[in-house]
Amino acid sequence: MFERFTKDARAAVTGAVQHAERAGAGRVTGEHLLLALLDQDGGRASFAITALGLTDRRESVDAALAEARRRGGMSRADADALADIGIDLTAVVSRIEEAHGEGALRGDRGGRRRWSNGPSFSREGKKILEKSLRVALGRGDRFIGGEHLLLALTAMPGPVADVLAEHGATYGSVERALYGNGGAGQDRRAG
Repeated sequence: MFERFTKDARAAVTGAVQHAERAGAGRVTGEHLLLALLDQDGGRASFAITALGLTDRRESVDAALAEARRRGGMSRADADALADIGIDLTAVVSRIEEAHGEGALRGDRGGRRRWSNGPSFSREGKKILEKSLRVALGRGDRFIGGEHLLLALTAMPGPVADVLAEHGATYGSVERALYGNGGAGQDRRAG
């Protein structure tokens, strides 16, 4: 699959690994892929990120990602489901942090195997890479670019997609920024 990655997609994957290493994370997640895409200049994904105003709101995106990490990676849908049965996720997180320290639920602590050359991809990270392939194939592209990674991040339910949606970057809005109206209105999100 990696032979299909364009230069910017390869740079995003490499950047994601670097973000994971700097954070001391044992696994590369969708958050790391998003941060790497936000760091890039040039390329279609960078164009869409800028067009959607994410570049100007980087601090807000970073803060929202930090809050999602604080919740242990629980998505908005998870929090809503818990609220429906009377569980306040914010209160639970606060109580856990009172007992075990700030950030106790973050999944970014170590976990790196000593024989490894760096963090490996989490299940979520692998699914995003696979989804980017399906997005590219669904669009009829023979390559996987940063734009396909960005579309995959918006299409995979979870905290990263929640943060992107909160900042106006849904699958549809990213697709319109990338391809204009010719890309919108068609369900090309390849299964």
